[in-house]
Amino acid sequence: RQHFDPMLTRYMLSFMNIALNIVLVVAILGYFGVQTTTFAALVAGAGVAIGAAWSGLLGNFAAGAFLLVLKPFKVGDFVKAGDVTGTVKEVGLFVTSIVTLDNVLTFVGNGKILGNNIENYSTNDYRRVELKCQLSSDADHVAAMELLRKQVQAIPNVLADPAPVIEILEFNSVGPVLTVFPFCNNAHYWQVYFDTNRTIRETLTQAGFAYALPKQVWVGKAA
Repeated sequence: RQHFDPMLTRYMLSFMNIALNIVLVVAILGYFGVQTTTFAALVAGAGVAIGAAWSGLLGNFAAGAFLLVLKPFKVGDFVKAGDVTGTVKEVGLFVTSIVTLDNVLTFVGNGKILGNNIENYSTNDYRRVELKCQLSSDADHVAAMELLRKQVQAIPNVLADPAPVIEILEFNSVGPVLTVFPFCNNAHYWQVYFDTNRTIRETLTQAGFAYALPKQVWVGKAA
């Protein structure tokens, strides 16, 4: 039994719906005595007037066809496309509907999606959570890194392979900045993200590491 791509099915149904409506309009006009040649001339005249507007629609239509052929994502994937991040709900003739993280249904022109980079977070089995941790200059960074490795690895749904990456990323005026990069399955990303942030704070505080803050110096004129 053949299984058809639901994206392609919806796309073709939308195309057929528009085509049948056009045929229906032409048939009704013919029934009432309006010559199809006259109708075609009217359409051609209107097409010149609104050509610029239609060029954008046709561009989106063509882009939608390419999205179906290239398949950079499918319905249900979590993506960043056309500067919008969220879950793909539907790929239409002219627009793709995406539900954002704050549960807003957003319609993005297919042309804008195809003309920009597309990031599909659902393609690979796992992804990396990228967080940072600021230490003070006098902190024992080796002890802090070892402690964080142990505690982050114990967070639910953090993968053992690849193991979390805890290393010195850079230095600033306060001290070393650590990378805290656990890996997890896509479905657990935000749970691991928030749990890791909380673990960093609780682990370092309980171990006696001072919470490092940038120092601000205010300079004012004497009265």
